[in-house]
Amino acid sequence: MISGVTQFSMDARVSLRSLNPYISCFICKGYLIDATAITECLHTFCKSCIVKHLDTKLGNTCPKCDVVIHRSNPLLGIRLDRKMQDIVFKLVPELQQNEANREKVFCKLRGIPYDKNQGSTEKDKHMDDNKYEGKTVSAISEDRVSIQLETNTKDMEPLTKKYICCSSRTTVNHIKKLIAKKLYHDLEKYCSVDILCNDEILGKDHTLKFIYVTRWRCKEPPLMLYYQPRVDVLNFSQNV
Repeated sequence: MISGVTQFSMDARVSLRSLNPYISCFICKGYLIDATAITECLHTFCKSCIVKHLDTKLGNTCPKCDVVIHRSNPLLGIRLDRKMQDIVFKLVPELQQNEANREKVFCKLRGIPYDKNQGSTEKDKHMDDNKYEGKTVSAISEDRVSIQLETNTKDMEPLTKKYICCSSRTTVNHIKKLIAKKLYHDLEKYCSVDILCNDEILGKDHTLKFIYVTRWRCKEPPLMLYYQPRVDVLNFSQNV
């Protein structure tokens, strides 16, 4: 009897259609690609889908259950789910090869070097190198981001060294303190500085990685950041 049950279990077949709800992205409805899970609720989405969702005004909540991912930096609340991605590739015939072909075409159309030996699960570790001022630097990786600091007002002097490669976890507050140290020689004056990207004043806790992914991902490196006197300080000086 036991052997019969075992044999039945081994011969059982499950249709792929019945598994689709478990291996598909809630946002795009397609099979998971670069499966990425929210650590708070464990709901999984395509990496590109969840990152685009984080770029919206409601981007700090899970699109499926509305749980808050992270109040200041949602990217800290998501992680690649390699096991899930392996399961999806094993269950769906030719999906991995088709995705590799699409990636190859994508890179070719944009003139990006394509490494045929680089698996899709490794894309999060290294992004394509970009040449800048004669040097090959990574625009953004797991540990660093290349930025350019400029002033957009005559009220503040330009920096002598405006090109910086720093940790991707560097926050806007760190950048403000750097500018305060360089221009005012006083770290305590960092509160009188605003940092902008695409004419938008950035939150003090935003990391460079979050800014790059949500505000600069389709543009050429380096990440352009502008600094100016804080709005209320500037308005006060103009009124005086």
